Amino acid sequence: MAEYIESLQHLAEEFGRLEGVGRKSAMRMAFSVLEFSDEEAAEFAQAVIDAKQKIHLCPICQNLTDRDVCPICADLGRDRSVICVVTDAKTVLAMEKVREFRGVYHVLHGLISPMNGVTPDHLKIKELLERVSEGEVREVIVATNPTVEGEATALYLSKLLKPFDVKVTRLAYGVPVGADLEYADEVTLFRALEGRREV
Repeated sequence: MAEYIESLQHLAEEFGRLEGVGRKSAMRMAFSVLEFSDEEAAEFAQAVIDAKQKIHLCPICQNLTDRDVCPICADLGRDRSVICVVTDAKTVLAMEKVREFRGVYHVLHGLISPMNGVTPDHLKIKELLERVSEGEVREVIVATNPTVEGEATALYLSKLLKPFDVKVTRLAYGVPVGADLEYADEVTLFRALEGRREV
């Protein structure tokens, strides 16, 4: 039925452009919007426009913000000598939920992936090097995913950062809490051993 209602189909197609949203979910979202009052629909549309117009990259860490500088960079209580390099703004949110890291971040906005046409100059690497060259940084934590692209990006960054005489570390990856060791793959077990610590 929905295929015959052109404007509903178009709305579902637009929702389908969102990352992680399949055809069925997109159609459910489109039907949900139809249940909005005119005021709610206008508010929803305005929220999308406002977010698109007001959110930009923080000039320091390249994270998303709607202020001059993001709240993390503006926080004077953060340790600016430790920079955690992440792939995207979603990772910053995930890291902040842990409430353990008190350093600052640098968002690359992607990973090196020649197969997908993503070269180092597509990422915010130059901005990271500029921050490190100022001399205040003593450690850079590379927190990219343990994928081929994540590992390649981490290796590339470590080579670039070597001349700056800063400590370059990688997140320890290993066996998740509650998992059985017999089901873990070799790479996960290797990472778990490599990242072991004293108890």
